[in-house]
Amino acid sequence: MIKTRITEMFGIEHPLTMGGMMYVGRANLVAATANAGALGFLTALTQPTPEALLREVQRTRELTDKPFGVNLTILPTLRPVSYDDYAQAIIESGVKIVETAGRNPEPYLPGFKKAGIKVIHKCTSARHSVTAQRIGCDAISIDGFECAGHPGEDDIPGLVLIACTADKVTIPLIASGGFGDGRGLIAALALGADAVNMGTRFLATKEAEIHENVKRKLVEATERDTAVVYKKFRNTARIFKNTVAEEVLRMESQPESKFEDIASLVAGERGRKVFEEGDLEAGVWTAGLVVGLIHDIPSCKELVQRVIAEAEEIIHGRLDRMAAR
Repeated sequence: MIKTRITEMFGIEHPLTMGGMMYVGRANLVAATANAGALGFLTALTQPTPEALLREVQRTRELTDKPFGVNLTILPTLRPVSYDDYAQAIIESGVKIVETAGRNPEPYLPGFKKAGIKVIHKCTSARHSVTAQRIGCDAISIDGFECAGHPGEDDIPGLVLIACTADKVTIPLIASGGFGDGRGLIAALALGADAVNMGTRFLATKEAEIHENVKRKLVEATERDTAVVYKKFRNTARIFKNTVAEEVLRMESQPESKFEDIASLVAGERGRKVFEEGDLEAGVWTAGLVVGLIHDIPSCKELVQRVIAEAEEIIHGRLDRMAAR
């Protein structure tokens, strides 16, 4: 059993989290993650309305009595979003753990704190982590450049970023980006983290409510099958490399290109079609470099147990043998 500040803070069995993922963080996957002893997050904006989010929280509660949270990602969108209403729905739901991402969550902290909610803020730099600690966040999830979605604009990989962040903050730290097995968990703990966050790895599980075509593609992929887009517009994102991603990169390379030129290609509804209908070329979809470590489609329980067993074998096997020399 591996106990850390994160397992103690959130009352979970294992130092593993499944962070919020658009169109993926739904009740079945989150509950399966929780029942496996890890911490899963519903993705608030996957639900079309705050009222729908309340219903999804209730659906999750019907499937697990273990801790779980809600992700609220605060980013510019093509479609206006009432973040205040979603934040209020989270408070009304009675959920006690929130993962925020994107913009500074400070405006929402008083309401969350009053409701007894602990807040994990996802950061992409050590300096932002320091700010998150200063404004009152309870924990940090630090995203290295390997991660799916938005890794920030500094291009710092986890091997350096996790250690740099651990040197600068005192609150619990979750390492994110490139994690999918026990080796990664041990590496993150050695660098100063208290847990790892796995996003892309949880896509390829039995309980993930996405099309089997996506899961099989993740198994077939290598570490070279992602693309980094939007860098020109300072909104860098890592996505799976398909024909749409390649076209986005081609258009971005044009000197006079603007985000409006690629907006129709990267619209969220097109990405949703990928996950729901299995058309892998319908739009862009996020995936991290960890695709190179995905070789099967286990249940969440099988995945969590495997990661922990691998980690414990490294601790009590390989490392013990090396230390005894």
